[in-house]
Amino acid sequence: MAKLYFHYSTMNAGKSTLLLQASYNYRERGMETYLLTARFDDRAGEGRIASRIGIEAPADTYAGDTDLYATIEARLAEGPVACVFLDEAQFLTKDQVWQLARAVDDLAVPVMCYGLRVDFRGELFPGSAALLALADEMREVRTICRCGKKATMVVRQAEDGRVLKEGAQVQIGGNETYVSLCRRHWREAVGDR
Repeated sequence: MAKLYFHYSTMNAGKSTLLLQASYNYRERGMETYLLTARFDDRAGEGRIASRIGIEAPADTYAGDTDLYATIEARLAEGPVACVFLDEAQFLTKDQVWQLARAVDDLAVPVMCYGLRVDFRGELFPGSAALLALADEMREVRTICRCGKKATMVVRQAEDGRVLKEGAQVQIGGNETYVSLCRRHWREAVGDR
């Protein structure tokens, strides 16, 4: 039975690594997978999903206006797909999450989404909020704060290391820009809430 999955965490938890490993496991058993990633996150190159540990794979890209139901339906018309894997799920729109749910329900293909839960201000991304509401199964991918506790928040830093409290919700970056922290250390970093 096909389901919509949401694997969520903070930055640097290994979400893309898990996505690539799961896709590899399907392919190793002779089953095709379909990979998608956000078009504007091209840190690994356009149409690539890459992990910090050095593994990567090609992927089709989506933008905010991409009809993901139609995209998945078109890919299925080319041949069977055992599972759809979608990286950077926080960048989905609410409508796109509904499109993924329809693909699961009407096309009977499992969809595994991987992404951030909250932004640097501690607020849900629209895609993550919709996935939290609609996913059949949710799995937290854990990473740790500098203190050893589970990291659930992330701060954005300027080039000089200052913690930023304002700015656009979306800014592409990696370890040079974001640091994952437990809630207590996030509160200290942003000036207690």
